[in-house]
Amino acid sequence: MARVLVLYYSSYGHIETMAHAIAEGARSAGATADVKRVPETTPEEVARAAHFKLDQAAPIAQVSDLADYDAVVIGAPTRFGRMPSQMATFLDQAGGLWASGRLIGKVGAAFTSSGSQHGGNEMTLFSIITNLLHFGMVIVGLPYSHQGQMTLAEIVGGAPYGATTIAAPDGSRQPSEIELAGARHQGELVARTAAKIFG
Repeated sequence: MARVLVLYYSSYGHIETMAHAIAEGARSAGATADVKRVPETTPEEVARAAHFKLDQAAPIAQVSDLADYDAVVIGAPTRFGRMPSQMATFLDQAGGLWASGRLIGKVGAAFTSSGSQHGGNEMTLFSIITNLLHFGMVIVGLPYSHQGQMTLAEIVGGAPYGATTIAAPDGSRQPSEIELAGARHQGELVARTAAKIFG
């Protein structure tokens, strides 16, 4: 049974919701899936003033956790076309795992959110995937087997590089059913890939 870690950072809850959908998809393929988050580095008074969602139930991850799983799926919102500092700070502490090769051959994947359709979500996926490739991980994206990402009937996230959602500039839009289906599908593919490698 493959072991999957869904590791995320979420300011307003959109990525948190997507993380649980990724985990649901992984479990549907027979994997165990844990959802953990990285520490918030924004000062609490600043986060509260910006209405961050600070009551997230997922436990805080330790960098050493990355080595304990067959697959790691990383989710974070876009910040000017790249991953936010909270996730970057966490991954920057993984030098020991990189140096020892502890993550080589594990499965890696990415998911994100942006405020608009063209808000940098694909660049953010690549900024996460770049880290995973440096770790030596095998990347799983979101292929067009998730046909929902091709619809023109509604605004929708999704890219062949990973699941995405569009939050709207004010954060008012929540992940749609098509976007959640994409996240579940990516989680399923990650679990199936990990099972083939480590089964």
